[in-house]
Amino acid sequence: MTTTPSPPHSVLPGLSAQADRLIQLGVHTTAGLTADALRRAAADGPAGGLLVVSPTAAPVSALAPLLSLGGRPGFVVEDMTDVDEFTPLPGLDMPTTPLYVIEPPDRGDDLANWSPDEALVELTTRGRTPLTLAEGVHWALQVPGAIERNHCFMTIGSRRVGARGRLDARTPALWISGGTGRDGRERRGAPKVGWCWAGNRHTWLGFASTTARHAVASGRQEA
Repeated sequence: MTTTPSPPHSVLPGLSAQADRLIQLGVHTTAGLTADALRRAAADGPAGGLLVVSPTAAPVSALAPLLSLGGRPGFVVEDMTDVDEFTPLPGLDMPTTPLYVIEPPDRGDDLANWSPDEALVELTTRGRTPLTLAEGVHWALQVPGAIERNHCFMTIGSRRVGARGRLDARTPALWISGGTGRDGRERRGAPKVGWCWAGNRHTWLGFASTTARHAVASGRQEA
């Protein structure tokens, strides 16, 4: 019987390899973790998932420049200086540990051209939970092919809550810069963290999601 190979963007390295990748990038230092602690935490996590460092330990603003496509580093769009204020959507069941593992993410290509508001309802109906921005960035750090031209994704599990308790109308996303506007021509082809309006549709943006999150040993360095 012939089997269809999994798309490249859906194949995750093992957790130990993911830990080594984060260490190579210096994420453990940003998060105040030792390399050994990160490796031990990865060894304790459920196999097959994606290792995530909580944004409370390693903010997205520090991780986005570590993204890379074609030798071009990632960046956050100029009008998203408040990127670290995009926290998990109220009601999401998030681990409180600095390190956790999510079940293998799906890019949600079949939801392209849905609005974030519409997609959130659909994902909930499917028993899935939307990826947060930090989780999406970690996925792209481990599997750069998760971001492909014309096949990128939103991370609507993160929203910014305003002073009056209302959700900011922006929803974060990861895609590839066209090198136009304030991005600058030198950033053409680079992975970028940006945003879209919650009520708008985009044919080239899916909605990344997972099925569960699992806390793992914190591994935080003792003083």
